[in-house]
Amino acid sequence: MEQYVQPFMKTSESVFQQLLNTEIKAGRVYFVDVEEFEKNWDISGIIGLSGDVSGAVVISFKEDTACRVTHMLTGKEHTDLDRFVTDTTGEIINIIAGNVKKFYENELRIKISLPSIVKGKAHTIVWPTDKARIICIPFTIFNDQEICISVAMAPNK
Repeated sequence: MEQYVQPFMKTSESVFQQLLNTEIKAGRVYFVDVEEFEKNWDISGIIGLSGDVSGAVVISFKEDTACRVTHMLTGKEHTDLDRFVTDTTGEIINIIAGNVKKFYENELRIKISLPSIVKGKAHTIVWPTDKARIICIPFTIFNDQEICISVAMAPNK
């Protein structure tokens, strides 16, 4: 599992460091079933994966964390999940998925979709494959807040 998760961890850490000059620290990675995925996230950015694999990569934030990340990127205060917060969420997951795609380019042909955004308390993600388990990579940001990168990838035959 480590070699599968490592590119997502390293890429996520690098993106936050380079884009926001902010360190994120990975926590203990765990598997979760589709039915159990729901958590009290307020906004999620989703990138679909296709080609040699089917699946998705998702970044999830609480509202206050997403607003703070957007403030760091735009220099403007954000107090709700406005279009700037939505755009920031989509852009961050797009950069992460794009960089992971490059990491795998010698092994797998992976195509990524445009980002989709889901907002709302305790929203549900409908995962594009039931063949893969969801891997959650929790990260601590700003010393006391959490974000999560979730990945489900299954090989296509």
